[in-house]
Amino acid sequence: MKVLIVDDHPIVLSGCRALLAETDDMTMLEARTAAAAHDLFVGHKPDVCVIDINLPDVSGFELARRLLVREPRARIIMFSMNDDPMFAAQAIEGGAHGYISKSDDPSAFLTAIREVYAGGHWLPQDMAQKIAFLRNAGDQVALNSREREVLRLLARGKSMSEIAALINVSYKTVATTCSALRSKFNARTPMQLIRIAVEQKIVASPLGYLLFAELPMFL
Repeated sequence: MKVLIVDDHPIVLSGCRALLAETDDMTMLEARTAAAAHDLFVGHKPDVCVIDINLPDVSGFELARRLLVREPRARIIMFSMNDDPMFAAQAIEGGAHGYISKSDDPSAFLTAIREVYAGGHWLPQDMAQKIAFLRNAGDQVALNSREREVLRLLARGKSMSEIAALINVSYKTVATTCSALRSKFNARTPMQLIRIAVEQKIVASPLGYLLFAELPMFL
């Protein structure tokens, strides 16, 4: 099978390359950006895509969405340093067939790829249990995939124009999404919106609280 690994860290790619080289049923394609991954997906039609959530251009969630729009039968596993069940739940709800933490055992990595290739789904057992508890408890704020992606980019300090270009939608669509986010979080300012989202672990805090004052006042 052809396995596309999408990650911007050379050490991670090297480790994946070594793992897959030990198998007799996998060949590896690799990309460090969502744009490069999309081109490889179109040109080589990989059987399984393993996508890091944090990519330098758009998030792995957005890349997965684009690949699934192009090919609804695409087999996708999300790959992350984060073992928070909210991220895994978001991945599955967005159409991924599995979720792997980079802290998992390497043998589980290969097992997940084979399971997803065979048409199944794969989650570590403890992660599946955490997701079940999370769903039973209910999310504090229900967000769709576009709202999550816009919120993530807001947290990185992107303007609405920049976000529109990155996720290939109109400025008006981003503005409407921002307004909906502010309403859902009952937030009056961009700083308050991002702070609440970070505190609820809906997005990570790549900029840090000290940089909130630099966020563009665009909402």
